[in-house]
Amino acid sequence: MTRSEAGYGDVMEQTIIAAQFNGPDNSGNGGYVCGLIADRVPGHAGVRTSSLRTPPPLDIPLVWEVGGDSASLIEPPSTVIGTAIPGAFDADVLPCPTPEQAQSGHDTYPGFAHHPFDRCFTCGTQRRPGDGLRLFTGPITDSTVAGPWTPHEAFGGPDGRINVPVMWAALDCPGGWAADFSKQPMVLGRMTAEILRRPTAGEPCLSIGGLRRTEGRKYSTNTALYSVDGELLGHAEQIWISIDLRNFS
Repeated sequence: MTRSEAGYGDVMEQTIIAAQFNGPDNSGNGGYVCGLIADRVPGHAGVRTSSLRTPPPLDIPLVWEVGGDSASLIEPPSTVIGTAIPGAFDADVLPCPTPEQAQSGHDTYPGFAHHPFDRCFTCGTQRRPGDGLRLFTGPITDSTVAGPWTPHEAFGGPDGRINVPVMWAALDCPGGWAADFSKQPMVLGRMTAEILRRPTAGEPCLSIGGLRRTEGRKYSTNTALYSVDGELLGHAEQIWISIDLRNFS
């Protein structure tokens, strides 16, 4: 498709969000899509903020609009799926959980008992190893969740490391579980993240997520991913919006 065909002008590059990278069954995983857009922001890697405006569609051609210090993902002819710009953090980085805390969180993962999106790419219990991330985080305090995670070899790129969108996906759902998806289904509205080092496939990691505050239907959370020896690999902040599953598609 050309930009003129989409009503824009010259040639636009296409992309497709494969159905593998879903959150809810019929739309893209919020963290994955936010990372996909953030990775297209011009300039050196750093803190990026991605905002989703509509549920990201799966398995259809989408186009990029990139310029200045921003990137947008568009469903032709003119529906903006999301945008990303350079960002900044509001809160301190969560501390690294101990391996014992992470294992305790995994063992008490609420999604094992009830999960509104059990096929979610990041945290779905119905995904096989190598198909989904299977990152399961449960409570270690009243407002904090944690869990261990080892990236499957299927997610290693040519350099052996997981890519930026998958890294953002790994930094996504632990925030939702800190706000407790099982009590109130919600979807990602905005995510700010910084990737310091992408782990290699097979490298054990420790995940943590915290609930910062609630304001009506909005839940503010933050997350971090560490190596087992305490190296900060990446961290993020999210804004989640509660939804009524009966009216969500």
